[in-house]
Amino acid sequence: MNHRTTLMLAMGLGGALVAGMALGHGNVTPQKVDTRALEPLGEEWVEENPYRAPYDKHELAVEVGKSAYSENCARCHGLEAVSGGIAPDLRELESTPYGDEWFVERVVNGAGQMPKMADYLSQEALWAIRTYVESLETE
Repeated sequence: MNHRTTLMLAMGLGGALVAGMALGHGNVTPQKVDTRALEPLGEEWVEENPYRAPYDKHELAVEVGKSAYSENCARCHGLEAVSGGIAPDLRELESTPYGDEWFVERVVNGAGQMPKMADYLSQEALWAIRTYVESLETE
């Protein structure tokens, strides 16, 4: 292979990689989340994660959140919240009132390419997602 062919091949592969990364943030239809087994929270956003332990249905909230995360968040934030670098690693978010405030700000108002997820998912679903992510350990 000559130098020109190698250069053109490298440019083609690079272009395909960039296009694939761009498509990773393409239009995604949010999937419904069944939160009927969790405590209803109403329309007004609560300030702190209500499903964090010692919530009596904490483990159920983790399971609901895991499913909801897989369907609605993993495409950009990575499987099991292990970011591939496109979006923030959500496991790094503090499990504190400050972290909760940051979370609410982003899901209600959107951030960067992330849509306003509160327009599509209930706060019960979003707090369950937060509960699931908090259950994961960072390496």
